[in-house]
Amino acid sequence: MIRDNLLLVARGLRKSFALPDGGSIRAVDGVDFDLCSGETLAVVGESGCGKTTLARLLVRLEQPEEGEINFLGCDWLRASGRELRQLRRQMQMIFQDPYSSLDPRQRIASAIGEPLRIHEPGTSSSDRRRRIEEVMDAVGLGQESLDRYPHEYSGGQRQRVAIARALALRPKLVVADEPVSALDPSIGAQILDLLVRLQTEYGLTYLFISHSMPVVAQLATRIAVMREGRFVEIGSAEQILNRPAQPYTKTLIDAVPELPVQPGGFTAG
Repeated sequence: MIRDNLLLVARGLRKSFALPDGGSIRAVDGVDFDLCSGETLAVVGESGCGKTTLARLLVRLEQPEEGEINFLGCDWLRASGRELRQLRRQMQMIFQDPYSSLDPRQRIASAIGEPLRIHEPGTSSSDRRRRIEEVMDAVGLGQESLDRYPHEYSGGQRQRVAIARALALRPKLVVADEPVSALDPSIGAQILDLLVRLQTEYGLTYLFISHSMPVVAQLATRIAVMREGRFVEIGSAEQILNRPAQPYTKTLIDAVPELPVQPGGFTAG
């Protein structure tokens, strides 16, 4: 079925890694999915199932051995030069660890402004500063923070800075790899609320990686369940959480005593 407003189409993605004993492991094994503008597709599964490798394939930090990715109507994996630069600014990533994702020697203003300097070299210093201040305000950090260094922030504040950096180029798609798993649960809940609000304010599409069903239940419009490098089930969040088709999915859900209310207003149970 052809879906409206297709933003990204992935077909047959495969990626293997060599093992010390000379063998190999297939981290991503024939993954297919579509992603439409404005939705949040959550990829959920146990640690080691291939979720992060998939995220890295999507942003071209890793190259697949097989498969195709069409992004904004372009062949994303073969794009180069000017086309690649134009596409890169439309897809940004938020990493799991807010402590290692920022350069400790770089002031916050410089860290957030770096994507603008790379992708919009013609932007004036005053316009660049205005954009930096805008995204800092959007993530709930004051402009007085811009001259500080990452070590002066808590983990939750650093993740807000990382989100601001991802937003600086006003991307269409944000790939978020376990963005709250390294945070205290109460701080993680605040970050999830922030991501939901920013999606509306900036018209974002999310591909959200997580191992936690309670987390994805809070913001996903669709859920893909991943096991051993494959999607074993994909569907609306309501269907996956309330009427899972696969025993593995049911096991993941049953491991959680009670899932929170999803933004759409339903609960699983």
